[in-house]
Amino acid sequence: MERGKMAEAESLETAAEHERILREIESTDTACIGPTLRSVYDGEEHGRFMEKLETRIRNHDREIEKMCNFHYQGFVDSITELLKVRGEAQKLKNQVTDTNRKLQHEGKELVIAMEELKQCRLQQRNISATVDKLMLCLPVLEMYSKLRDQMKTKRHYPALKTLEHLEHTYLPQVSHYRFCKVMVDNIPKLREEIKDVSMSDLKDFLESIRKHSDKIGETAMKQAQQQRNLDNIILQQPRIGSKRKPKKDAYTIFDTEIGSTSPKSEQDSGILDVEDEEDDEEVPGAQDLVDFSPVYRCLHIYSVLGARETFENYYRKQRRKQARLVLQPPSNMHETLDGYRKYFNQIVGFFVVEDHILHTTQGLVNRAYIDELWEMALSKTIAALRTHSSYCSDPNLVLDLKNLIVLFADTLQVYGFPVNQLFDMLLEIRDQYSETLLKKWSGIFRNILDSDNYSPIPVTSEEIYKKVVGQFPFQDTELEKQPFPKKFPFSEFVPKVYNQIKEFIYACLKFSEDLHLSSTEVDDMIRKSTNLLLTRTLSSSLQNVIKRKNIGLTELVQIIINTTHLEKSCKYLEEFITNITNVLPETVHTTKLYGTTTFKDARHAAEEEIYTNLNQKIDQFLQLADYDWMTGDLGNKASDYLVDLIAFLRSTFAVFTHLPGKVAQTACMSACKHLATSLMQLLLEAEVRQLTLGALQQFSLDVRECEQFARSGPVPGFQEDTLQLAFIDLRQLLDLFLQWDWSTYLADYGQPTCKYLRVNPVTALTLLEKMKDTSRKNNMFAQFRKNERDKQKLIDTVAKQLRGLISSHHS
Repeated sequence: MERGKMAEAESLETAAEHERILREIESTDTACIGPTLRSVYDGEEHGRFMEKLETRIRNHDREIEKMCNFHYQGFVDSITELLKVRGEAQKLKNQVTDTNRKLQHEGKELVIAMEELKQCRLQQRNISATVDKLMLCLPVLEMYSKLRDQMKTKRHYPALKTLEHLEHTYLPQVSHYRFCKVMVDNIPKLREEIKDVSMSDLKDFLESIRKHSDKIGETAMKQAQQQRNLDNIILQQPRIGSKRKPKKDAYTIFDTEIGSTSPKSEQDSGILDVEDEEDDEEVPGAQDLVDFSPVYRCLHIYSVLGARETFENYYRKQRRKQARLVLQPPSNMHETLDGYRKYFNQIVGFFVVEDHILHTTQGLVNRAYIDELWEMALSKTIAALRTHSSYCSDPNLVLDLKNLIVLFADTLQVYGFPVNQLFDMLLEIRDQYSETLLKKWSGIFRNILDSDNYSPIPVTSEEIYKKVVGQFPFQDTELEKQPFPKKFPFSEFVPKVYNQIKEFIYACLKFSEDLHLSSTEVDDMIRKSTNLLLTRTLSSSLQNVIKRKNIGLTELVQIIINTTHLEKSCKYLEEFITNITNVLPETVHTTKLYGTTTFKDARHAAEEEIYTNLNQKIDQFLQLADYDWMTGDLGNKASDYLVDLIAFLRSTFAVFTHLPGKVAQTACMSACKHLATSLMQLLLEAEVRQLTLGALQQFSLDVRECEQFARSGPVPGFQEDTLQLAFIDLRQLLDLFLQWDWSTYLADYGQPTCKYLRVNPVTALTLLEKMKDTSRKNNMFAQFRKNERDKQKLIDTVAKQLRGLISSHHS
């Protein structure tokens, strides 16, 4: 019983403790809950605590649910009301917006009408006030209108008188009106306006001459051209009897009342309407095209008003600006001659006008001002010509440009402008002209050389013969005696190239005309340009032809013959230049032509190409060689490839009959040496590891065929056996092995009288090693045959002695 009570008491105590812990958990911050939970786990009733905790959680969940259920209906009602309010609010907003739009639309017309009414009333008041005042001051306004009319019709002097009359007669009569004081105050402004109107005429004049300066310049340059071409007597004839006199007089009347009853015309702006001048017998003077009266009137008005200095400064400033515009070349000026012509016309027109102003006014411009403008124009013009002429690649355009510059300089020189710098600049353009000529002639030479058949020119009649001789200076008595048909030794490119060189000289001479150069300077220029043509252009064209991949030996031989004849013609080119310049070649500092060197270099290049070409052909034949190095059969004839090679060489050297002797001999010797060297390399090459005496016998037959070719004298001029020496190394080496004469070779080695003097021990050892390998590999039972063993022993002994020779030679 007691035990039950004690258990019950403990249970109550535990339940109270758990309740306390739960309250503490509910009221305590989460960070401090650790010690509380620890006290649960320290006891042994944590299971019961968990049940208690679950029960407490379920109680709280029920309370939360009750509270939510209690307030949920109110929340739903609120949302429903809010949705209804939103719909009504949107309807209200739409109504307000619609009402505002209608109001704006209806009010817009009213605002416009009110604004128009306001403007109409304002205009009505202004008109009424203006009519009243005009009635009071009509005489003054009429006088003022007369002033304006006079200003409009450019009657500047009557306008100044009317202004004076208005100021001293009419305005005092109505001085009690307020506007009179304003008009009195405006009188200085009216005078200024007259100045401005006068200045406006001047501006129109300046603008017009700026636009038409090219026409003025064109006329001046035409006149200069006529002065260069016409007879002096025609130039001195007076112009009084000219049919153009009435027209000229009409254009040079500077009446202050000009144009008073006619609208403003082109004549008023300063440029006269001149119809087709080219149809007339006489080109008018540049000043005849321009009416300078606007300048004179404006200058006089400014002088009367005491503002002459202002006028002078303004005129000079504006003309400086126009000068800069005129001197600015168009970007595409270099493309056509018309671009340069228009540029020059504008410059000439500008300075013709300034020169006329200088001589017809007192102090508006002076010589210092003109000289300053000309110095600026000269520097800018030269700079522009240097830049744009550098783009010209057509020599005809450069030549036309030179003629145009000369005319430009001569025209300005007539008006007293110094033009020496222009002629100095033409000397620079001359170098560029030479370059363009060289480029053009490079194409001409290339076409000539590409189209040539590289065959002697056939001649079937006397007429054709004389035609060729007339084109190229060639003399050959033996050829003249031969009957037709016959052939010149050179091909067609020789007379063509010779004539093109002469055409080039003529082209150079054209540029030197009218440059005021001495004969010596012209001669020097032509000779230097011709030297460039020969040493650079023609030489390069010849070298390109010679270096072409597909060029044949026949073409190379013809090129050598052609260059030989061109070299001989150089003295005739010297005479040709002398005849057109009248400067003897013996004159001090006369430049000599380098044509001889050019053609010699081309000939040497062709010769080297022949040697190279021959060697390449020989290599092609040698590639056909197919030796059986292990054969045991003894042949009785040369290899087919070598027979074909010898036949090719014979036919090739037969073509060399027209070549200079040394060239043919050198080519033949070079071919034989190359053939001998190639055969030696074929015998000793590493791929041939074994060979037999039978193979050497066949090889010896091929070498003997080469020696017979050398003895046959394919090219005349060799001394006896000279050509055969090219194969002496091969012959001595093969004889040594075929005769097996090692005792003689080893005994006499190093002596001048040695039979095998040209056999190198290293070469002999290399060949012997190939035979030794053959003896070992091809004779499996050699060790069982006494004679084979003896032969192998002999080869080993000779090889050992050769090694001794080699080592002693190196030491």
